[in-house]
Amino acid sequence: MLNAIEVILLCIVAQAAVTDLAVRKIPNVLVLGGLALALILHLLIGPRWAPATHWLAGILAGFFLFLPLYLLRGMAAGDVKLMAMVGAFTGPWAVCYIAMLTCLFGGLMALGIMVARGRCRQGLDNMWAMSKPVLLRLLGVPLRRVPLAPCASVGGMPYGVAIALGTFCFVALTHH
Repeated sequence: MLNAIEVILLCIVAQAAVTDLAVRKIPNVLVLGGLALALILHLLIGPRWAPATHWLAGILAGFFLFLPLYLLRGMAAGDVKLMAMVGAFTGPWAVCYIAMLTCLFGGLMALGIMVARGRCRQGLDNMWAMSKPVLLRLLGVPLRRVPLAPCASVGGMPYGVAIALGTFCFVALTHH
């Protein structure tokens, strides 16, 4: 049986996924409302300030798990904020599992999008272009960072869908 926190979280990530699909944006009001709801629910359910620290630790974990992907321009800021909000509901340990599941679903979605658009070769070329400097540095070759050209992207995707799938999958697995 799902508890109130899980039901509300699933409703919010489902709305984020639908919105991301429709307008390619995750509204700040949805994320901020979710953060506030998570804090209120944790304070109502738990003892004294322990829930508030659990809430904050979850936010920080979710935020910092996806921040590097944002900094590398691999995802939008709304996706990072949504994962932080998921962490507010679930706490730091659960959001780590959700992030792993999200990355799995995101990778499958990216592969599907590349195949559907006929851009597999360019996707592989992009992966090689990003990996080559790292591999050469591991071999001791000093290199300068060379970013991909702005037009090199094989296309964006609504990552809010992957976050929702990862969250739904985690909740289903924990209630198995």
